[in-house]
Amino acid sequence: MERLNYDVLEKSGYKGYILKKAPEKVLQFGEGNFLRAFVDYWFDLANEKADWNGKCVLVQPIGGGLAEMINDQEGLYTLYLRGSEKGQKVDDRRVISSVSRCLNPYEADDYKAMMEVAASDDLEIIVSNTTEAGIVYDPSCKKDDLPPASFPAKLTQVLYHRYQAGKPGIIMLACELIDNNGKELLKCVNQYIDQWGLENDFCTYVNEECTFCGSLVDRIVPGRIRDPREVAELETKHGYEDPLLDVGEVFGVWVIEGDEKLNDVLPFRKAGLEDKVFVTPDMSPYKKRKVRILNGAHTGFVLGAYLAGENIVRDCMNDEVMKGFMNKMLYEEVIPTLPLDKNDLMQFAAAVEDRFNNPFVNHELMSISLNSTSKWKARNMPSFLGYIEERKELPACLTMSLAAYIAFYSNDIQGLTDAGLVCRRPAGNEYTVSDDRWVLEFYESHKGDSEGALVHAVLTDTRMWDQDLTAIDGLEAAVIAGLKKIRTEGARAAYQSCL
Repeated sequence: MERLNYDVLEKSGYKGYILKKAPEKVLQFGEGNFLRAFVDYWFDLANEKADWNGKCVLVQPIGGGLAEMINDQEGLYTLYLRGSEKGQKVDDRRVISSVSRCLNPYEADDYKAMMEVAASDDLEIIVSNTTEAGIVYDPSCKKDDLPPASFPAKLTQVLYHRYQAGKPGIIMLACELIDNNGKELLKCVNQYIDQWGLENDFCTYVNEECTFCGSLVDRIVPGRIRDPREVAELETKHGYEDPLLDVGEVFGVWVIEGDEKLNDVLPFRKAGLEDKVFVTPDMSPYKKRKVRILNGAHTGFVLGAYLAGENIVRDCMNDEVMKGFMNKMLYEEVIPTLPLDKNDLMQFAAAVEDRFNNPFVNHELMSISLNSTSKWKARNMPSFLGYIEERKELPACLTMSLAAYIAFYSNDIQGLTDAGLVCRRPAGNEYTVSDDRWVLEFYESHKGDSEGALVHAVLTDTRMWDQDLTAIDGLEAAVIAGLKKIRTEGARAAYQSCL
């Protein structure tokens, strides 16, 4: 069977939208599954729905990557968006044609081609997702490296070349999963400007003519299909091979932080995507929405759910107690503490249930359990404290969630190994808790404690919570009661008692 390209796609009888030729308006650092299922998808929709007429040039951020494969397929690849919407199964296929080519800047010709794109009249936008470790200042990078190792150093070279060519500034959209990603990237670029002794006018160009935007990205991207039988079935169905086939969930939101005038420059509003991709002066409320509702839901219920015998998130959504506990926590305890329109928050929470019920993703509870101490502090503690401040009472579900966290980390401890803290589930099987070593050593050292002694030790540990939680009126007694209920009646009964 032939590999996907434009001729093969035409012969396959594909009837969807395709744009073969267009100006290269985007330079994108990163060519992995996420960007192709997210950023390039939105630009593809902009081409179809707004006649944006633009292509994305991808750049491998490291030496090894997908450039050769992407170029063999003329930039084309198949994207499946799979999941559940309003309780209905969704399995949508789209061939993405917003990518023109992929460059490997570690090869001399491709480095030169990257600089040609940098100086192009067509270039308007630079996008990056080079992992959390990508936005880092590396002082070993030199101005004349071809290319320098770090992404910010490469970007500084690209912008300097564009400046020297006399071309206008660009819009920079950083998608890395770090706080203040756009500001941190600009900070690194300014460090290279200073280190490399570049002229003041270039510094002004970068800081005043270019627009560095932070952004919040939200889409789960499982990536490639691993079952060879399903791959073979899809190849037969499509009429071509596509080793670049990508899979993402249906839900997707891209919040871009910047002047709202950018809504008129970027193509997404014109494409009717303003509820999915939009610019806002402050994205922090949207980050709070994601962290406290989506991530907070995960951390808030999965530890008790695992002790109750559940193994994957989807099954929890088919259990009325687990789903009910999660929804009460979200709708009655988390949403009231958030600074966004309540209808928007309710819709986001409803989408969370759909996302967790994705029939195509087996999201294991144990994978979510990693580092739950810091996760509970970051994702659940703000809602917990905000609720207490507003209502002057303890939130039932979040309080029980804290008890479930303690139960998960202390249930029939078998010992501490290099892999983590080995505990035993009520059903009898062992599981390994993964967290910072000092956290695991703490629980191992308290394995003989009574419920009261253990809860007191946990709540007073300021290293865990940055405060003594026993100062919260009634909390210690409530958590002790919750832990005893989990240990004697089971986590399911404990969750049921909150409903």
